[in-house]
Amino acid sequence: MDVRDVLKKHEIKQVLCAFSDVRGYLMTFSIPAREFIEGDALEDGIGFDGSSIRGFKTIEQSDMVWKADPETLRIVPWINDPIHKTAILFGDVYEAGGKDLAECDPRGYVAKRLQKKLAEEGKSVIFGPEIEFFVFESLDPMCLAWDLWVSPNGGAGDSWGPPRVMPESPELTPGKNFIIRPKEGYFRAPPEDTTVEYRNELVHYLEQMDVIVEYHHHEVATAGQVELDFKPKQLVQVGDAFYIYKFAAKNLAAMRGWIATFMPKPLYLDNASGMHTHQSLWEGEPFKGTNLFADPDDEFGLSQTARYYIGGLLEHAKALTALCCPTVNSYKRLVPGFEAPIYICWSPRNRSALVRVPVYFKKPSAIRVEYRGADPSCNPYLAFAAMVAAGLDGIKKKIDPGDPVMKDVYELSPKEKQELGIGELPTTLRDAVECLQSDEVMKEVLGSHIFDAFVEIKTNEWNQYCLYITPWEYMKYMDI
Repeated sequence: MDVRDVLKKHEIKQVLCAFSDVRGYLMTFSIPAREFIEGDALEDGIGFDGSSIRGFKTIEQSDMVWKADPETLRIVPWINDPIHKTAILFGDVYEAGGKDLAECDPRGYVAKRLQKKLAEEGKSVIFGPEIEFFVFESLDPMCLAWDLWVSPNGGAGDSWGPPRVMPESPELTPGKNFIIRPKEGYFRAPPEDTTVEYRNELVHYLEQMDVIVEYHHHEVATAGQVELDFKPKQLVQVGDAFYIYKFAAKNLAAMRGWIATFMPKPLYLDNASGMHTHQSLWEGEPFKGTNLFADPDDEFGLSQTARYYIGGLLEHAKALTALCCPTVNSYKRLVPGFEAPIYICWSPRNRSALVRVPVYFKKPSAIRVEYRGADPSCNPYLAFAAMVAAGLDGIKKKIDPGDPVMKDVYELSPKEKQELGIGELPTTLRDAVECLQSDEVMKEVLGSHIFDAFVEIKTNEWNQYCLYITPWEYMKYMDI
């Protein structure tokens, strides 16, 4: 892609230079397009202060260089004002001088490095994440008003409600119009589903940014939870698409006066937002080479390589959880009763298992593994790379995942789970980080800098949470 020609043709005025911090927040800064068209910004990169980015550098080593990845240039299609016409361009982060890739960069050092290693072996991996999120008309965490109908006992006694969240359409008011009951939102049609036009807009603009949506719908939770699934991409490209998806979802919601949130569990006693991640390993290019997960003679269409890959995911599941579910709030999702995976096992079709093998179709190109233990608060470059590293470790060590669990795991007794060797995911961020700290495969794929920075950030986050006095505690203990 000729960046200069595209910027000139579309009369772009500003370029959002994009990358991510270690936590997974999208970082951008704006450079006038002329610096790319007439200047040396495309070749030399742009200098910035790395000490102001979480997990990057200390102040005495703060000079860093961002360099564009030309293939990622996308016009921001909803901005038509000639003064503000904007493109977004992802890049990698380098040390001062612009020659050495920085070990603190999740995209360049972790995801791109692993993708390059696979390519050198003649392999590739693709991901298709199912990214769920909520859109709210407003959110006031100081006014917990919906408790009366969300709580299981009608608000009496020991109940406590969610932040006051209004339905996503400005025309609707609770009690006066349609309300989707908790856990009854899946595939609801208009007018109960008032997010259809928003999702249609989002699809329209995402496809102009090369994020091709396969389908979209209202999700299980009450009004405002949605999901759009896009066609699979390779490791680095799916991370970029993840951020474009979030960027578009948040901005289009803001244009309607709404709030789009990828916080995993914004509602008490209703389903949370996960990110079920479909993945497959290929010899050669995806859909052109051979799907290494496929075996047409197998009962589930699954190869032995795929089984070992699953074994690796299960073996490293506890450490993966820190990277895939990296917030305190993530663990409000990982509880029984809300369709979230908490038990370490695998199964075809079975959505109560951590690793699921979809069997809609048995075409070789469609065979894949679905890891259900991630949510949209993660850093995609780190989380997806960690999944690949875990799976490849399973293949390397020929880790047997055991027999598939064909029953609803939620309904098994503790004794039955013990007999089947089914473990549990960590129940808090602290527990997950401790599991991560003892996993050498995760440390190797992340590199020592990002590994240490991530552990430090998340340990501090947990400590801050433990110190905070929540409204629930006042409700529960003020009358002691």
